[in-house]
Amino acid sequence: MMHQITTSTPARKSSDSEAAVEQLPSKSSRPRPRAPARACGWSPTSWKSKPDPQAIRYDDPAAVERVVARIEELPPLVSPWEVERLRSLIAEAQLGQRFLLQGGDCAETMRDCRADTIGNKLEILLKMSLVLIVGGRKPVVRVGRFAGQYAKPRSRPTEIRGGLELPSYFGDLVNGPAFTPEARRPDPERMLACYQHAAMTLNFVRSFCASGLADITRPECWNLSFSEREELPSAVRESFGATTRQLGDALRCMDALGGAGSELSRVEFFTSHEGLNLHYESAQTRAAPDRDEYYDLTTHMPWLGERTRAVGGAHVEYLRGICNPIGIKLGPTVTPVEVLRLLDALNPGEVPGRIVLITRMGAERVDEALPPLLEVVKRAGRRVLWICDPMHGNTITTRSGVKTREFSSILREIERTYEAHAACGTYLGGVHFELTGDDVTECIGGGVREEDLSRAYETLCDPRLNQAQALELAYGIARRMRATSS
Repeated sequence: MMHQITTSTPARKSSDSEAAVEQLPSKSSRPRPRAPARACGWSPTSWKSKPDPQAIRYDDPAAVERVVARIEELPPLVSPWEVERLRSLIAEAQLGQRFLLQGGDCAETMRDCRADTIGNKLEILLKMSLVLIVGGRKPVVRVGRFAGQYAKPRSRPTEIRGGLELPSYFGDLVNGPAFTPEARRPDPERMLACYQHAAMTLNFVRSFCASGLADITRPECWNLSFSEREELPSAVRESFGATTRQLGDALRCMDALGGAGSELSRVEFFTSHEGLNLHYESAQTRAAPDRDEYYDLTTHMPWLGERTRAVGGAHVEYLRGICNPIGIKLGPTVTPVEVLRLLDALNPGEVPGRIVLITRMGAERVDEALPPLLEVVKRAGRRVLWICDPMHGNTITTRSGVKTREFSSILREIERTYEAHAACGTYLGGVHFELTGDDVTECIGGGVREEDLSRAYETLCDPRLNQAQALELAYGIARRMRATSS
């Protein structure tokens, strides 16, 4: 039986947070929205003068400089025009005209730069977007956590096993996962290797889109074999087939009538990753031709994490000077004042499409933590796109010591986030998932039991949704979107 996301709206009202709002200037005194130019006192390396809690301790600083200099010479991974395109789409999503779907691995590995692995990831994101298009009756912006999500923040710089203390695994961009002194030594050459793997991944993604394999006007040509598997709930299998036929017929009809079908059917994938290793990010930071504007060209949308969003820190300093759209992860401990300070630092000119606020509260803390943030941003008149990350706040450890997430808690956080937005009169404009196109068993529920975790637990960091779980979630969100828009 399919899980349901209910559509009730709670009666409780969030607090006013007047003190945070009073710190802002009035709307009339704020700068008019404009494209961001280079921030005052900023350069691609001005972050080096700021504290960095996730700084990597390389043994040989000269080797780091040599690798950075080489990456500076290499072609950019994405273009400023692609970045501007994504920012324009996010600006429309901020107005409720689009919905953003962001998903992919918690941490990419170079060994997963394979056609089948990347293709499976693209396929599940396409299938989810198809379901969301039909449910929400609006275009979906697809943003993948790929082609750069090679670095991971850690709560501690080292870990101890059996009395041996070694550096923590910070992702393939920094070191290797094997618990040996050789693998765990931070190696700057890995930045160059990850750049190369990101370029190969992007080449495959662009070829996938250009070849017509992602044309949603022909969904009957998709590989639907996964949707026919027995472990997927029968209602999901039946609904997916009906959805593909419904959307295909509608788009073909719109094309025949000269309508907007071609725009709706255009499939674009954008990339995102946490802008963690600033040596790597700044090495690919380029000025736009004939403009004093800079772009981080390792990705279309970098984001700040819970451990890197301190105003006055190195990561905020770096991101404030680039023109990319920026994601900001907001956990249950963030205050309204902190959120407003981040918006002031990163988007003082109120540029449309610039800011994506990604809430990750946990199912049990949404009701308490989210409404004050929604209310203060709304009352301050700040233009942002709110999206929900229901993964990171719902991590648990089983009795046997395995890190996992419960499917029911993920659903519950989405539901309560919708309810908080409904109560505040704001708009939930997207979702952010850690998922894979492979048949892993890392999250409990949606067909996976606790005893199944050992069958295909492959992640090196955080547990991910598999295809069946991700698709079932998409149907739950689509039902909620349909109920909200009706």
